[in-house]
Amino acid sequence: MSQPLDIRRDDLSGQPTRDLLALHLRGMHAYSPPESVHALDLSALSGPDITVWTVWRGEAIAGIGALRQHPGGVGELKSMRTHPNHLRQGVAAALLEHLIAEARARGLTRLSLETGSGDAFEPALALYRRRGFANGEAFGGYEASDFNQFLHMDL
Repeated sequence: MSQPLDIRRDDLSGQPTRDLLALHLRGMHAYSPPESVHALDLSALSGPDITVWTVWRGEAIAGIGALRQHPGGVGELKSMRTHPNHLRQGVAAALLEHLIAEARARGLTRLSLETGSGDAFEPALALYRRRGFANGEAFGGYEASDFNQFLHMDL
């Protein structure tokens, strides 16, 4: 039996976290047109409006995700990534539930995200849609393009 998942608030100082974020950024650049990469680097994720969590299975990092607070009660999911060694093991679903619960606890009324299109994005899109996110308009300064898409869920 595999070890249970442990979701922790993260200060971005640990090497496993930094390595997974670097992997995430490489993936976003590999599967997205340059003008459509909105993934945040380590410096941007350290901003006061963003909280980052990591998922651990024992001593191994299994995933990462962040919640950015926008004005008007809107939260934004950022930097959602499952470590390749932990794909299809419930990591992203557990983290998404944690982020939704956190957004509700903070009194946010809507949770939104921006993501890309294509095969590389389909597993994440399927997860978001299963959980109740629906496609909608651009938000938070993003501009719509043929590549990106925006999903929202009222809380």
